[in-house]
Amino acid sequence: MGNITLSIPDDVFAQMKQFSEVKWSEVARKAIIEKIETLQLADKLAKKSKLTKEDVEQFSRKIKSTANKRFMG
Repeated sequence: MGNITLSIPDDVFAQMKQFSEVKWSEVARKAIIEKIETLQLADKLAKKSKLTKEDVEQFSRKIKSTANKRFMG
């Protein structure tokens, strides 16, 4: 299994420490997996559609924005 290192703001890290029972690496792992699945779905849909590249990029931005709001908001 590969490893990554994340840099997060100090205030976020302090807040995470308040919830020491949470396995933050598992939270990050699940968020990454869900993001990949969302992007793969977007790619699959885009390949089957007659949308222009610009349409696909706009669609991708909307998906990313929604995902960010869901996981970060």
